[in-house]
Amino acid sequence: MSYTAAIDQLNAMVPELYTGSGQPRRKFSLDEIRILLDALGNPHHRFPSVLIAGTNGKGSTAATLASILTASGLRTGLYTSPHLARVNERMRLDRVEIADAAFAALYFRVHDAAQQLVLDGRLPQLPSFFEILTAQAFLYFAEAEVEIAVLEVGMGGRLDATNIVDPLLSVITDISLDHTEWLGSTIAAITREKAGILRRGGTMITLPQHPEANQALGKVAAELDVRGVSAVPYMPSLGASTLSAYSVEVLGAAIEVDSPLAGAHQHRNLALAIATAVELTTHHGFPITPAAIADGIRQTRWPARLEHMQRNGVDWILDVAHNPAGAWALRAAMSAFPGEHPRTLIFSCLRDKPVAEMAQILFPLFDQVILAPIHTARAAALDDLLAAAHSTGTPAVAAESVAAALQLALHRVGSQPNAGVIVVSGSVYLVGEARTLLLEDKLLIVKGLDA
Repeated sequence: MSYTAAIDQLNAMVPELYTGSGQPRRKFSLDEIRILLDALGNPHHRFPSVLIAGTNGKGSTAATLASILTASGLRTGLYTSPHLARVNERMRLDRVEIADAAFAALYFRVHDAAQQLVLDGRLPQLPSFFEILTAQAFLYFAEAEVEIAVLEVGMGGRLDATNIVDPLLSVITDISLDHTEWLGSTIAAITREKAGILRRGGTMITLPQHPEANQALGKVAAELDVRGVSAVPYMPSLGASTLSAYSVEVLGAAIEVDSPLAGAHQHRNLALAIATAVELTTHHGFPITPAAIADGIRQTRWPARLEHMQRNGVDWILDVAHNPAGAWALRAAMSAFPGEHPRTLIFSCLRDKPVAEMAQILFPLFDQVILAPIHTARAAALDDLLAAAHSTGTPAVAAESVAAALQLALHRVGSQPNAGVIVVSGSVYLVGEARTLLLEDKLLIVKGLDA
């Protein structure tokens, strides 16, 4: 079967969290992914792994760590979610995403195995979108004979499909309120779900954060006799905390931390990646040197995280600030742009996000907000986005499409005497589509604009 057929079938799957009006929500459980992987020969038992959970920063931490491991000469798998433009992005081997033919072959192997399990009565239904992809990734890494895999948790931790592995190390990034309908309405409740990736007698790598999160993590770690490792030694000194490049001591040597990932909030993710690399070499025998850590950090590629590009003489910033914590990080980063230059925000988000709160954080920083529709049933209604914008007093308009929003923003900023900045932020659906259009120079001509 073809790659196109595989993608069509995947796109027809509705993620288990959003099954539509009147449809029962799928029950979270590791039972189905366990049965599926057993039928596939338990590929997740054939490679060591690091599991990373958190609300914000887990993708950046995972990408940085995987790059460090690749720079160390290790055959490294990386599994992340969601994707920006192509689902292949979720599965990478030594920084390279899985090829279309390999993706299709693995998809149909997993799908056919799952279908047989349903026919045999061993599964009550076909696995979810995420479970299928997770099984694919594990097969891919096992058959590629990776020496280590870095796995980003999809949501939560305790019942996430990735948590079926027995990780060498468990990493917890910053935790904040998000997915409250499924994970809990407090920081403590969400943290307990994230802490589900900890193993009895295992190792947790984290940083001090919200007091409720610290307390919850400490309690779970104590109950499980988990050894805690702080990444604080790999944070920049107070005087260097505003710098993009800084020096830290790693494995007895000073290295320069110079990441292409912008923003001071990335310092925490970088510290977690470094601490994890140090643990892998000092306690698990992986051949990782200070030079490889520095080199891996420099070579990290993780787009749409304060990603800067220039098109049509205008600065564009793409950032998937999909929750309030991400919005605050974007707000802090915007201080680097001169206030006298015009600023335009293109924004959209999912309906389960706190739209009003995100609007209050971001919208007042901009001269104009352009709201764009996104291609998902989970999208917030444009009327709700407009109402949130109007509550902040920020001028806002709705565009007919993402392409139209880009062109409208370009027109408005381009008509100003000073070159401005256009920020595209919010949902990954928005940023992914916008990024594709910008990279391929596919800005459409929008009729009816004032000259």
